[in-house]
Amino acid sequence: MGTVFLAVSSIYIFILIGYSAKYFFKEKIDEKSLNLLSVYFLQVFLTFWGLLKRPIDSELLLAPLIYLGIIAIILTLTFLMARRLFLDPKERSIASIAALIGNTGNLGIPVGIAVFGEESIPFTTLINLANIFIVYTLGVYFYSRGNFSISQSLRNIVKLPVLWFALLALGFNFYEVSLPKEIMKVLEMGAYSSMVIQLIILGMFLHSVRLRHLNLRLIAFVNVTKFILLPALAFSLLQFAPLSTMIKGVIFMELFMPLAVANVNLASLYGCRSEDVTALIFISSLLFLLFGFFGLTLIEKF
Repeated sequence: MGTVFLAVSSIYIFILIGYSAKYFFKEKIDEKSLNLLSVYFLQVFLTFWGLLKRPIDSELLLAPLIYLGIIAIILTLTFLMARRLFLDPKERSIASIAALIGNTGNLGIPVGIAVFGEESIPFTTLINLANIFIVYTLGVYFYSRGNFSISQSLRNIVKLPVLWFALLALGFNFYEVSLPKEIMKVLEMGAYSSMVIQLIILGMFLHSVRLRHLNLRLIAFVNVTKFILLPALAFSLLQFAPLSTMIKGVIFMELFMPLAVANVNLASLYGCRSEDVTALIFISSLLFLLFGFFGLTLIEKF
């Protein structure tokens, strides 16, 4: 447990830098600009480099599929429970989907490296791509309460350069195209720059959060789903998965990540109680600090 604690707590240095930068410089520094730089440029380096680090095999392709399968099971449960517990349709939508859109990119990939090493990168990269698909399909659907075209959501995915570079990298991998070590070194530099920027963005976001009111029922439901129901189901099912201990640990870790900022972006865009969603993200991030180390130690049980 001490090793996990040290590995995870170390990367929080960059989150603290982001928080401090926003605290001291306020509007002089803009997290939205950094986010655009990360999403459209630096994450391309991370994805391309990560997917060339390991030859394609059944484990690499199975990991994101198992991740999506567990998400689908929990979504069915949260949707049915939310219909009974929440009368307001917007609260029902948030309760159904929020816990399932985790911070698999900004936090998940760096934590994966801290806990498992660089061997985790191909898996965390593909799981993050699966999470992006969830954001732009199920996320858009629930936060817009079904009033947004699924075809438009799919077009949003297509616009992301990271998807196309992921397909290109998988093609290179499949046909065993090897790049010169000088190019791989540049990709590695961009990849680590991406991870540092993502952590700094998360710290800046946490500083910008203002909790105007707390929807206690929604907070309880979403966080019980995120930190109890989802890990419990994942831990049980992964015991039977035909994967190595490290890959089971990576899947479990990614499912345990706190809520992603993408939740509040969608909630704000579609007028779905964005203040409640902001509070959920902030509180889930705090709870991850409190319980995340214990949750990650369960990885040793696989």
